[in-house]
Amino acid sequence: MIQTPGMTKEVLSPTEERFERWRRNIGFFFGPLVFLILYFTPIPSLSQQAHTLAAILGLAIIFWISEAIPIPVTAILGAILNVILGVAPAKEVFAPFADPIVFLFIGSFIIAEAITLHHLDKRFAFAIFSLKFIGENPYRVLFACGVISAIISMWMSNTAATAMMLPITLGVLKAMDEAHREAGRASNIASSRYATGMMLIIAYGASVGGIATPIGTPPNLIGIGFIQNLTGTKITFFEWMQFALPLTIIMFVFLYLLIRFLHPPEIANLRGIKTYVQQANERLGAWSGGEINTALAFMTAVFLWIFPSLVSMILGKDAVFSKFLGSRLDEGVVAVLAASLLFILPVNWKEKRFTMNWKRAVRIDWGTILLFGGGLSLGRLMFSTGLADVMGKGLTGITGASNLWGITAAGTFLAIIISETTSNTASANMVVPIIIALAKGADVSPIPPAIGACLGASFGFMLPVSTPPNAIVYGSGLVPILRMVRAGIVFDILGFLIIVGGLMLLCPLMGWV
Repeated sequence: MIQTPGMTKEVLSPTEERFERWRRNIGFFFGPLVFLILYFTPIPSLSQQAHTLAAILGLAIIFWISEAIPIPVTAILGAILNVILGVAPAKEVFAPFADPIVFLFIGSFIIAEAITLHHLDKRFAFAIFSLKFIGENPYRVLFACGVISAIISMWMSNTAATAMMLPITLGVLKAMDEAHREAGRASNIASSRYATGMMLIIAYGASVGGIATPIGTPPNLIGIGFIQNLTGTKITFFEWMQFALPLTIIMFVFLYLLIRFLHPPEIANLRGIKTYVQQANERLGAWSGGEINTALAFMTAVFLWIFPSLVSMILGKDAVFSKFLGSRLDEGVVAVLAASLLFILPVNWKEKRFTMNWKRAVRIDWGTILLFGGGLSLGRLMFSTGLADVMGKGLTGITGASNLWGITAAGTFLAIIISETTSNTASANMVVPIIIALAKGADVSPIPPAIGACLGASFGFMLPVSTPPNAIVYGSGLVPILRMVRAGIVFDILGFLIIVGGLMLLCPLMGWV
């Protein structure tokens, strides 16, 4: 039976729930044990600060993997322990929590919240479904579901995009089911391979779309932050899209072909969809003031994120105007500026109601923001204490890794594997600084390996527990676990090959090798 459109709760199977309890319980006790072992074991090659940091890092990694305590709390705990145990003074430890990228998180999250509040995402979705090209062709409807999820996820969280698309997609399936029953044709959506494919493509499409822009998913900004802070290389909004958007398009094409192959439609025509879409558009009605204002703020942000890079391409990076824009229009500043417009642009001046209010704004994902700050703090301390240098040389000696693309492949693979059982943000926080240290130890460019790791962190397709989008569609009751595992394994492999191959092709063109 199809769940009602409002049901977007993440659901795990009983087996997965047992695994989650076991994982948390083990981590809760194993984390402190690892900390004590590392703290009291002599390591002559490390300074006292680096030695202490290694113990704290061991605790944080175990807690992040096991989620024994909330992941953001682990990030805060790591920062606190660094101060208490004398690794660095509080001002140095907590400085990364005010990094400009933190404000890029905050601003973009508030804009995304406004898009959801005023249903701009739904208007876009139904506009795509209304295209004559889509019609009632099952393959085109499948394609449309994935494209909508991917495009929306470029600008808001993967979870929000999937949660928004789930009731819409369930509505499409329900309308199709009812139309076929009224026509006297057998229809059983609950056991339909096509319905499973529809669910998977909105979840996987959201994860794929998220890598296209820096704000699409937290691992992107985490990777950008580590690269900027630990290597001194700043990747602008436009530069990220120059390599990530082509990768996204290629990944989506393979995703669509995979889902189409594994979950073909049982019927040639999806009757009832046109009526459903028409009714949905009628319910949305004319554009509201809130929608117009949100669209204005969103377009302002996108324009100002991209404009400085376009000017640099035309005039050159050394041009006075290019330098002026680069110094004044930081991505974090732009994000907060655009978000501020939402509190200034009114929807009803007489009642003093504005596009966004603070009560709604504080609902953004503060946990991810704290996680980024804590992870960046640990990453900086790894390099300032010399721990990263020792780790890099040690890992190089153990693995024998000295080739740029071998390290890139290793970082991508490791991030994908870790993301299958823990959050993508935690995976990026763990893998990116370590892979940067490994690359520096091997005396190769750390940028491709770091990018590979943060992109790989977004690839967790095998299990409901791997990502919130997976869990959300699994909760629909239309995705048998074995079908998700089968599709997920194949797409993990395809994604790994596309990421590594794409970076080998594009990074030299970007001057990052």
